[in-house]
Amino acid sequence: MSFLKIARFTIPVFMGYVPLGMAFGLMAVKSGIDWQYALMMSVFIYAGSAQFLSVTLLAVQTPFFAIFIAIFLLNLRHFFYGLSMINDFKPLKGAAKKYAIFALTDETFALLKTLDVPKQDKTKTFLLITFLNQTYWVIGTLMGAFLGENLAFNAKGIEFCLTALFVVLGIELYKKERASTPLVISLAIGFLAIWLFPASNMLVISLLLCVSSLVLFRKRIEK
Repeated sequence: MSFLKIARFTIPVFMGYVPLGMAFGLMAVKSGIDWQYALMMSVFIYAGSAQFLSVTLLAVQTPFFAIFIAIFLLNLRHFFYGLSMINDFKPLKGAAKKYAIFALTDETFALLKTLDVPKQDKTKTFLLITFLNQTYWVIGTLMGAFLGENLAFNAKGIEFCLTALFVVLGIELYKKERASTPLVISLAIGFLAIWLFPASNMLVISLLLCVSSLVLFRKRIEK
């Protein structure tokens, strides 16, 4: 399978990753993070929403332990992605396999799972798609960081874009699943956490309570 044919598969991801990467780079720079560190986050962390969350929490001087817990819970879904890709990644060896596991994002996972690739082309195709998708994100980050460094404007409140992103994702997920119980539980815990707990610990406590509640009431939710 040719490079151009494989690259065509990634066009939808390209259309999303470049503007989102730009938003991250811009937000990082305007939050006081040097563009080099923003770039390093996209190269060595490459976690999309977790990068946005990291910048937001760092900007308000959140304790590192709280950031660790928040990012861990946010990315917990990747454990399940990885388990479902075990057989697909078996042909990969050494550094290629490690990189494919590291760079498995939501969009890359969805793309790899929907492609019908001949077995003899799977290793090359999967690895190239994964690499191209990260390249789009890095390019977007660089573009956004450049604009942030050279474009003078009032960036106050730009960190709210993460909140807006999660609100939109939550609405879209609800429209798809139509499961009201998890939504009601999460909203109730969120409002109670804002009211009851200090700002420095509210996020971690509310996330832990949400996860515990959803696990506890899983059978009822699935009915």
